[in-house]
Amino acid sequence: MRVLLGSFWRSVAYCLHPRVIALSLLPLVLMVAGAFALGYWFWDRAVDAVLAWLETWSLVEFVLGWLDSVGLGALRTVVAPLLVLVMATPLIVVLALLLVAFFMTPAMVDLVAQRRFPDLQRRRGGGVLGSVGWSLWSTVLAVLMLVVSLPFWLIPPLVLVLPPLIWGWLTYRVFAYDALAEHASVDERRVLMARHRVPLLVMGVIAGLISAAPSVLWASGAMFIALAPLLVPLAIWIYALVFAFASLWYAHYLLQALDELRREAATPPAPPPAPPAPADPAAHSVPADRIIDVEARALPSPPAS
Repeated sequence: MRVLLGSFWRSVAYCLHPRVIALSLLPLVLMVAGAFALGYWFWDRAVDAVLAWLETWSLVEFVLGWLDSVGLGALRTVVAPLLVLVMATPLIVVLALLLVAFFMTPAMVDLVAQRRFPDLQRRRGGGVLGSVGWSLWSTVLAVLMLVVSLPFWLIPPLVLVLPPLIWGWLTYRVFAYDALAEHASVDERRVLMARHRVPLLVMGVIAGLISAAPSVLWASGAMFIALAPLLVPLAIWIYALVFAFASLWYAHYLLQALDELRREAATPPAPPPAPPAPADPAAHSVPADRIIDVEARALPSPPAS
């Protein structure tokens, strides 16, 4: 718990480092360009398709008609764009996570190592190809879990539990691997990820819950179309900073855990306790003169004449 909390506050402070802020601009530029390109080509068609799908549901059409009757018909134009953004949010989150992992994490791990663990040996247990393969495979598994769990999102308590758990698992898998790829050997990485599995998953779930905050701005871009050019890039940048914080948290935590693991391995085992010394029979023997004296006292006294 001490290492977990200490790593948390260090990561918050490192997010204000100029190098981290500068690194977050590259994922921001890539994601904003991609978001506006996709919006330009597919936004109208996606909104029309969702609106046509909603009109096939009698209950939805009844609710929309009721909104028209009470003077809230303008909300009809908001429902479809909002649903499109809700469906696009998982894709945005996954892309933000992968872009941070590919373009920011190696530099941030190096920053943490230089400032806190300059003597930590780099054993390079995972290369660039290994990191890319691990991240893509973990992403495929997370997307499959999202698809399988979609029916359960209709249950109110589960919609608050399942997405953070899935995002937390994906965050833990990607950032834990990348934090150890340069410094740990393969065996050390397996030992650390097995020994610290529960704290690492908790860190991922917390990061997943924090990543839900930009969704408010992301949804506001649909409700306030005039402010979308400002709100959408701001939400994307917050996504990048949230995952940069998560990457720094894993780097601080796991590099310290790796340093402690190597210190444990370098400490020689304590010598076994020495066997007890054999008893000295001479130490417990009684002198012969004392035996004679005791025997003499035990003899009856001669009768008086």
